[in-house]
Amino acid sequence: MTSPNLIIFYVKDPAESVPFYRDLLGREPAVAAPNFVAFPLDNGFTLGLWRRSSVEPQPSAIGSRGELAFMVDGEGAVAEHYKDWKARGLPIAQELTTMDFGPTFVVLDPDGHRLRVCEPDK
Repeated sequence: MTSPNLIIFYVKDPAESVPFYRDLLGREPAVAAPNFVAFPLDNGFTLGLWRRSSVEPQPSAIGSRGELAFMVDGEGAVAEHYKDWKARGLPIAQELTTMDFGPTFVVLDPDGHRLRVCEPDK
């Protein structure tokens, strides 16, 4: 069986996005080329940042049509992440709130990609 293991965001300039993700993820990229940067994640996934102008075929639209979610476990873990990310000055798109799936908030990366923090599904 084939399982997905790479998430790609189209970005204006991968080199401009590296400091944001280096700080957020607490790690260095494993691959850093002019048009593509890759951050390996602990769960076997890789986050790729691909220069939008070099994507083939070109995307038909850009914008926040999806999210990269960080599910954090533990009492108050979402609120702790919110305090930390807000203190770092990350742009908040959705303040800490409780939705039908639990506490959550959303920040934006330099290209406007939505990054959600929430609790794991139970």
